[in-house]
Amino acid sequence: MTDTAQQHDFTGLKAVFVNCTLKPNPALSNTQGLMEDSVRIMQGQGVEVDQIRLVDYDVPPGVYPDMREDVPGGGLDHDDFPDLSRRILAADILVVGTPIWLGEKSSIATRLIERLYGLSGETNDRGQFLFYGRTAGVIVTGNEDGVKHISMNVLYSLQHLGYAIPPNADAGWIGPIGPGPSYLDEGSGGPETEFTQRNITFQAWNLMHTAAWLKSRGGFPSGGNSTEAWTDGERFGHPNPEYR
Repeated sequence: MTDTAQQHDFTGLKAVFVNCTLKPNPALSNTQGLMEDSVRIMQGQGVEVDQIRLVDYDVPPGVYPDMREDVPGGGLDHDDFPDLSRRILAADILVVGTPIWLGEKSSIATRLIERLYGLSGETNDRGQFLFYGRTAGVIVTGNEDGVKHISMNVLYSLQHLGYAIPPNADAGWIGPIGPGPSYLDEGSGGPETEFTQRNITFQAWNLMHTAAWLKSRGGFPSGGNSTEAWTDGERFGHPNPEYR
């Protein structure tokens, strides 16, 4: 039996796609080209989509929520990340897109994760880490090896911050190893690659399913995962090491 879109209702969900290309607008981004497939799938199911090309903004490196005000000893004059983080936190789904450079995610993607980490000390209304109740995935493009390595790195980082990672949360495309065509280049075969088409589709749907489940529960279930309660001395059944 074929599973049809009519059996699911994802209206009310919000997704934010953060493209970590090194190319500022209006330069062509191959990463954006692949991300657009996921964007169209989600929009087709009623998901509200926000898109950010991070390199277009003044986002300095650092691990503080606001590099203007929170830096000990004096901050910077400009930081767009506080406004961007509000857009990211408003979304039920985060998709990070990155090209491959020297087998790694882009420096912009690293900066994104570092700045998100700067919010890790904050909590939600259940005392959980701030990113609980949201789900995330990653999209990678390039013409050198690194898709799975980058996916492991990014998805680990995001779950460490509190995002829920569904099955098949990564998708990517690479051309022949070494100098060669990029995803959107004519004749690259990228948009026609069924393996990538399948992975981007499964990823989009699993992100929507997970986000819908979390939203229907009012977030990630509470119980044994409140950092505020832990700080106050609650140990949620962890055995006292003095009595082992």
